[in-house]
Amino acid sequence: MGGYTLSGVIKIALDAMGGDNAPASVIDGADIAKAKSPHIEILFVGDETVIRPLLAKSKYLKDADVTHTEFAVSSKETASQAVRRGRESSMWLAIAEVAAKRADAIVSAGNTGALMAMAKLQLRTMPGITRPAIAGFFPTEHDPMCMLDLGANLECDEENLVQFALMGQAFYLSLMGKDNPTVGLLNVGEEEQKGHEYLRLAAQELSNPDLGVNYRGFVEGSDLVKGSVDIVVTDGFSGNIALKTAEGVAGLFALMLRRSFRASVFARIGYLFARKSLKNFQTKMDPRRYNGAVFLGLNGIAVKSHGGTDSLGFSNAIDVAANLVDHGFIPDVSAAIEKAGLIREQRKIVND
Repeated sequence: MGGYTLSGVIKIALDAMGGDNAPASVIDGADIAKAKSPHIEILFVGDETVIRPLLAKSKYLKDADVTHTEFAVSSKETASQAVRRGRESSMWLAIAEVAAKRADAIVSAGNTGALMAMAKLQLRTMPGITRPAIAGFFPTEHDPMCMLDLGANLECDEENLVQFALMGQAFYLSLMGKDNPTVGLLNVGEEEQKGHEYLRLAAQELSNPDLGVNYRGFVEGSDLVKGSVDIVVTDGFSGNIALKTAEGVAGLFALMLRRSFRASVFARIGYLFARKSLKNFQTKMDPRRYNGAVFLGLNGIAVKSHGGTDSLGFSNAIDVAANLVDHGFIPDVSAAIEKAGLIREQRKIVND
């Protein structure tokens, strides 16, 4: 997704101990990312006694910096437990590097709730942002589609959704390089009168041309795979269900396809003829290509990698972080939110 505009060295702090396959997948993934983008500088945060031997086997990171800590956040800890107990953890210390401006971004495959809580505490929300959101990409019939929120906020109001749309627009532009991406609100139907009141109010605000959002109306769940819009905005409850459903359906489809081609001798022969097309299909649908959800709305770039991903998937999460730094994502979001706030104030004055 996207491409780099080389603008100098980008330093990325990695929670080396976060994720099911850490630290090996983190280090291998960083090595892949470094090979593609030499302007990335990596700081590993974690147990140096484990990390250093793995770095010695790497191709591009033998002399990388390591901040040592023996503590790591468990996947079973709640966000509050992690914050109370984890001030010396690899996750907390990696975020602290961004908060102190010693790193440009942080990437972790660790506990999502803990990462969000720690990032909010240390990085703080941007001025004008009421709630941060989690954004990620889905494959569609056309270009990848961005969706937010994917689980940070189970309940939202119209102001939250408008801010999500503005942040999602800047996020999509940074990673995909597409000007004026289209935006839709997830709803139970496309008709204007459908859905909760806050959805209809958000639709009214997003329809304001002064806001600068290319709003295309409501979209239904069946539209998600069609790529009818570039960005789908929803609350975290619906977004997380959509994400998990999509992951489950993709897994089921892959399983059924494998079973079908193993069903008989003729099916195996058919596989030989279809192998190239199936390989292309597998590449497009590979979840590792879309790995790297971003916490939008914070005063710093924090990227969440899937906990069970491998080195290739983790390298893509690093790519996402580097692209956002490269393309000035934070200033773009700040400008969009400030503009929206001014428009809202002006409308309030007129109405009063």
